Formats: sequence, C-alpha cells, structure tokens
Amino acid sequence: MKYRMTIIIPVYNEIDNLDRIATTFLDYFSKSNTKSKVLFIDDGSSDGSFKKIEEICAANKDFEYLKFKKNCGLSAAIKAGIDYSTTELIGYIDADLQTTPYDFDVLLKDIDQYEAVIGFRGKRKDTLNKKIQSLIANSIRRALINDGIIDTGCPLKVIRTDVAKKIPFFSGMHRFLPALIQLQGGNVKQINVQHFERVAGKSKFNLLNRSVGPLKDAFAYRWMRSRYINYEVEKTTMH
Repeated sequence: MKYRMTIIIPVYNEIDNLDRIATTFLDYFSKSNTKSKVLFIDDGSSDGSFKKIEEICAANKDFEYLKFKKNCGLSAAIKAGIDYSTTELIGYIDADLQTTPYDFDVLLKDIDQYEAVIGFRGKRKDTLNKKIQSLIANSIRRALINDGIIDTGCPLKVIRTDVAKKIPFFSGMHRFLPALIQLQGGNVKQINVQHFERVAGKSKFNLLNRSVGPLKDAFAYRWMRSRYINYEVEKTTMH
C-alpha cells in the first residue's frame, strides 16, 4: 500500500523518548486509515540517539532516517524532511510527544480542503515558566505579522507536500510555517489538539531563544513579505 504521509520527527538528544516514539507510532499506524511513515531527522545528537534510531529503522519498515553531519537547528531539520519527502502529505511532530500522533487523524479530516491543517494547544500541560515564554513569543509574532494563528509553535501539523516544498526557508522559519503558507495564498485551518506533559528528556528552548529569536525572525518575515514574489501561470507551451 502506497504511503500518503511522511511524518517528520526532528531529533536532538532525545534518546529517552525514542523507544516510546517507536511504540506509540507502531500502534498509531495499526489504527489509522492513512498509510504513513516516520522520517527521523537526527540533528547532530551526541547522546546515542542516532544509534537508537538506526535500531528502530532496521526493525520497522515504516521508519526511515536522515542524519546531519553536525547540529543545524530545528528549521534545517524540518527543511531537510520536506526536501526528502515524496509523499502527498507531510506531517510534523516533536520528539517529546507532548502532542500525540493519534491527533493526526483529526487534522487529516480537513486536509483535502486546505493547504495545511495545524493544531493549537487549547489546554497546555507545560510548566508556568514555559507557558510565559510561549506567551511572550506568540505575542511578539502576532503584533508584528498579524497572521491570525493562535499557536504557531504547536508541534502538530499536516501540510500538502507541493505547498511545503515552495516555502521560503531561513533559520527560524519553523516559527512561521503557517504564515509562510499564507504568503503563497494558501488556506490554513486550526484545530484544538491534545497536549501532555514532557515525561523524558529536556526542552531545548528558553526565554532568550523564545523571545529574542522570534523578534528578529518576525522582522525578517515582514521584510520578506513586503518583497515576496507570487505568480500564477495562465498559459504555456512547455511540457
């Protein structure tokens, strides 16, 4: 049966979560009506994560991987996953499993009518400190670009692959995926999804990279939006 969706999972030092990822996704694959596979992107892990990824992929045909030579960051990992995907749809989820792959089926119900369907965490299970950091980051983004997105940092998204491959990439673009899709004229639907506490591993984000980074990237996005080239071909002799 042909795969319809490639689910990108960036991994940077998440060895304590990988067995749980494998178990959870194998169960999800057995229940979902959409044939999907996982594509791990190892972003230069140094804790043994890649060895575990190799073991998982060797044991399960629905798991694949890419390994970076060095740590390149989350935006680069997402871009690589998109670049290498050949399925009709691309899914995205974080390795911490604070969102659940079972909610992909909720998003997939509407993907035929939209260029992307994304989750938002209506009832977040993060620490107060992390909630405040995200509130600041989201407030900065909304004030500067006004994209109407409730929770751009929610790590659960489904995007049409032809749309994803046209996204203009830059470091930090993972914060602006919905806005970058809208920049192409794409329609994005937002759906409330489940959220859970992190049970293993450590968050890679802090107040500095949740505030200073988004501020710089928001200005970069505003500059790009004002100069973005978008066209439709009405007629051609090319085949």
